[in-house]
Amino acid sequence: MSYELRSHTADVAVAATGDDLGETVAAVADGLAAAMCDEIPETGERFSLTVRAEGLEALLFDYLDQLIYERDVRGVLPVANEASVREAGEGWMVAASARGVPLADVTARDVKAVTYSEMRIEEADSEEPRSSSSRPEADDDGWEAYVVLDV
Repeated sequence: MSYELRSHTADVAVAATGDDLGETVAAVADGLAAAMCDEIPETGERFSLTVRAEGLEALLFDYLDQLIYERDVRGVLPVANEASVREAGEGWMVAASARGVPLADVTARDVKAVTYSEMRIEEADSEEPRSSSSRPEADDDGWEAYVVLDV
């Protein structure tokens, strides 16, 4: 799993990949943390969260939005993200955990919000994005995602 920060007009974008959907979602979350902070100390306690949504893009948006909420309410930077994604009824669910580094321990930049602008989550090398009815497992090429963050 990996991520790369990319310049995007006045914003920043995260391009991420993973062997499966959960790794890809966690890599985007790690990219969100990297957009907020250059150096991450080893402090903080792990916390868990679960997010549900009707589609994969909505799930990714809501998950990242929840991490920003955790930052604002708990006063922590969510790092070392782990996630698993599965179908849940007529939608999708991510069960995740992160280490919450206290904001007092870092010099953080503000990421205001996640955007739907240019957002995509799909199997790598696929011609079309996966639909909400697609399997969360990918072929040998894995998954990729692209998310623009409002800074």
